[in-house]
Amino acid sequence: MWYQIFAYFKFFFKSTNQHGIHSPFVYDLVTQCFYDKKRFHEYPFIDQYRKELLNNHTLIEVKDFGAGSRVFSSNKRKVSAIAKNAGISRKRARLLHRLTHYLTLNKSLEIGTSLGLASKALHYNANKLITIEGCPETAKIAQNQFDKHKMKNIKLIVGEFETELPKLINTNYDLVYFDGNHQKEATLLYFETLLQTIHNETVFIFDDIHWSKEMTEAWETIKNHPKVIVTIDTFFWGFVFFRKEQVKEHFIVRL
Repeated sequence: MWYQIFAYFKFFFKSTNQHGIHSPFVYDLVTQCFYDKKRFHEYPFIDQYRKELLNNHTLIEVKDFGAGSRVFSSNKRKVSAIAKNAGISRKRARLLHRLTHYLTLNKSLEIGTSLGLASKALHYNANKLITIEGCPETAKIAQNQFDKHKMKNIKLIVGEFETELPKLINTNYDLVYFDGNHQKEATLLYFETLLQTIHNETVFIFDDIHWSKEMTEAWETIKNHPKVIVTIDTFFWGFVFFRKEQVKEHFIVRL
C-alpha cells in the first residue's frame, strides 16, 4: 500500500494532460478517447452487469494463481465482494469501452476474466473476444453472465495462462488486456509470448503497472523493449503501441 502511495505522488508530479503531448497520434487518443465526455448508449448495460454481480451474494471458492489479494484473507469469497473489491471500476470499464469504440478491432484477447466486468466493456466493438480465466468457479459465474447478456462473440477458456497462451499465438490480436497475474516474471512471460501476435496497430493494456515495485520494474522492461514504440502510463494502466511509423516515446498522462 505504501509503495502505491509514493508511486502515485511520483506519477502525479511527472504526469501531464493533453497540453503536454506533442505526438498527434497520442494527442488524438487522449482528447478523443481518454477524455471523451459523451455518454455512450452501452454505459447503462455495462452498469447493469456490475449491479447484478454486486447483488449476487453466492459464496464461491477462488483459486488464485497470481500475486494474491490485499483485501481477502480467505479463498472463500462472495461474488458481490469480488465485484466490489477486485473487479474493474466503473470509470475504467467506461474507458475500456471508449477505447474499443475508438479503435478498429477484429479480435481481442483478455488475460484474466474474473467475473467478466472488463469483458462486458470489451465485447461490444470486437468481432471476437477470447478471454482466459484460471479459476473454474469464477469462470462459471462469468459464463453465466455472458449467457444471460447474450454476449455471443466471447469465447471463455478455463485454464492456466502458461498452458493456454501458447495455444493462441497463431493469430493477430488488435487488443490484448493483461489483468491476470500481477507478478513481474509472469507479466514479462505473457508479454514475450504475445509479442508473436502483434501487428502495427495492436495495443497492449497492462493493469496495475504500479501495484508493486516488481510490477513497476516489469513496466520499465516492457517500455524498453525494441518492438515497443509508444507507451502511455496512466498510473493504473499502461498502454503499449507498436506503430513503426512513429519515434519511440513514453508519455505519462493523468485521467
